[in-house]
Amino acid sequence: HVQLVESGGDSVQAGGSLRLSCAASGGTASSYCMGWFRQSPGKEREGVASVDPIGDTNYAQSVKGRFTVSKDNNKNILYLQMNGLKPEDTDVYYCAARFGIIATLIPGRYTYWGEGTQVTVS
Repeated sequence: HVQLVESGGDSVQAGGSLRLSCAASGGTASSYCMGWFRQSPGKEREGVASVDPIGDTNYAQSVKGRFTVSKDNNKNILYLQMNGLKPEDTDVYYCAARFGIIATLIPGRYTYWGEGTQVTVS
């Protein structure tokens, strides 16, 4: 059973940067896909960025060129570097993991989820 704990959420001004972290336990990060998702109240959860076991990444069009996902397999930590933040990036950000080889951005394909961390951009 994989457990995920996000951290790094904060309130920042537009144009600023944040780095989110997701610490994984109960499994080996190198053996599964991990991703970042976000959700606002009343809206569906959407995929932001994901990375597969060999390091191939996938990004939502809205964050390409601004966000970077990376994974430290030795530390079992997933990161999301967010630059050029916009007010529309305000959301609760969730970390997720799944056993598979495709870095999908479809939330329903993920098995394990963290509790989320709030990002507010004003």
